[in-house]
Amino acid sequence: MRPQSRVGIDMVPFGRARDLAHDEPLLARMLTAEELRLSRHDDGPDVAGIAGRLAAKEAVFKLFHAPGQTLPWRGIEILTEDGGWPVVRLAGRAAELALSAGIDDIAVSITHDEPCAVAVAFTACDPNNRSAHGSDAQH
Repeated sequence: MRPQSRVGIDMVPFGRARDLAHDEPLLARMLTAEELRLSRHDDGPDVAGIAGRLAAKEAVFKLFHAPGQTLPWRGIEILTEDGGWPVVRLAGRAAELALSAGIDDIAVSITHDEPCAVAVAFTACDPNNRSAHGSDAQH
């Protein structure tokens, strides 16, 4: 069987991200410490960055095709590599869901413009290959 492509997309309004930025305990349940660090400017929260990371996490989760599962917020980490490009790092249950789906590598793109952020996630996976484990997956 040939690998199949999967695409996930999600949109998060800036208003939702603004509300979350003012509820630090809730935001800390959704973003890792590194994501929180990346989502702050000297003058306060990066609302567009928060919205983009949340949208990207939702888009990545959709790739797993895991009905009945809850989104493992902190297991899907959206970081920034040199040049500002987003990169996906999986851990814990998110890595297990990716493994179960035969997902080896995930690409993500994020855009934001008032009033929302949109993210698209893409993978080519082999659902019959349950031993896939890409360089971004942490076990």
